[in-house]
Amino acid sequence: MTEDLLIIGIDGGATKVSGWTAERKEDGTFELGDLNVQKKYSEYDYYDPEFKPVDIKIQLKEMEDGIHLTDEERRQGLAYMYATADVIIELVKANPGKKALIGIGMPGLKTKDRKGISALANGPRMPEYVSIIENRIMLNDVSLASPIDHLGSDADYCGLGEEYSSRGQFRGVENSYYLGGGTGVADALKLRGQLIPFDTIKPWMAKAWEMKAESGKSLERYCSAAGIQSIYSEYSGIPVAELNQQKIYAPQIMEKAIQGEGAAVKTMKDISHYLAELLFERMSTLYAGSNNQFEFVNPARAQLLSWHPYLGTLLDHIIIGQRLGDYLEASRGKNQMWEPMIHHLGELILENENLTKGFKQHYLKGNTFNENRIVLSKLREAPAMGAAVDAWLSREG
Repeated sequence: MTEDLLIIGIDGGATKVSGWTAERKEDGTFELGDLNVQKKYSEYDYYDPEFKPVDIKIQLKEMEDGIHLTDEERRQGLAYMYATADVIIELVKANPGKKALIGIGMPGLKTKDRKGISALANGPRMPEYVSIIENRIMLNDVSLASPIDHLGSDADYCGLGEEYSSRGQFRGVENSYYLGGGTGVADALKLRGQLIPFDTIKPWMAKAWEMKAESGKSLERYCSAAGIQSIYSEYSGIPVAELNQQKIYAPQIMEKAIQGEGAAVKTMKDISHYLAELLFERMSTLYAGSNNQFEFVNPARAQLLSWHPYLGTLLDHIIIGQRLGDYLEASRGKNQMWEPMIHHLGELILENENLTKGFKQHYLKGNTFNENRIVLSKLREAPAMGAAVDAWLSREG
């Protein structure tokens, strides 16, 4: 019955969209296929490199009052949606005779029917996302096994990918936290053997991007590839556009730090510090409840509750994935990122007088953080994998 099915997972990003085929194994796990198709939004005539999003406060208000798209949003949105449709078309044409089952992960707040995007901080709103994509792919003779059910979040899809991939790090553990850093940041959580969407635990745990450091910046800046580059830009005085031109990204910034360049050293110090602070917040909140360690980017956001139904939870491990995981892997043994992060985590736990002996014994090895509690994910395409899994699960249930 599944032989004529082509399962497709789409990962929509800030500058491009990436699609993979996926295969479901007999044991219920999934593997990505060999074919990956990517399209940059800038490949389309509708794309405007100078596009300015509608103010986010207006976007949020119009979610309640009715969305009024600007002409610029309509055009920019077509570049996003056509790129997604064309990725699907190319994947299907490479697998003739199959019906497509499609899952799509996109950033932004979704419409009530979950088939469009009603608010997006750095892009156009696209309330008719699914219907426009379906129209374009059907005009290109693509057959769907079933309509696209909904748009998902890349963060939730990272969790699904880690749970259902045969190489996923959520497999075989009861309690784990996932932090993925790419263009943005993704949080995922598995507690008592179940994936827990962050939207359902909003009263007692915040997403990483919602919290801000003492610097006033969102913690997303310290966990994401683009954020690391932007921090270096501020310290060095070199505009991000110039860094891109010179191909200076996080790996190059790390090398500069190893060589002792001041701006790079400060950048890496900040990254290590706030990564440790964020991971400590996750561990301590799950065990003892939040003490509202961080302020919020949105000052109107309600304070976190100290009680939750999972109090006393100790994580089997913490997963760090996507490009952030790659950077940490590359930093081992260089006294950049990895070692300072581990050192500061140990300090935070040792010096905290409110945490129990059981908590400290679980996470420490001697007087230092037990680095075996952190695993680095090799599943770079976790969001696309999760999108494919969600398409399958939505069809089944």
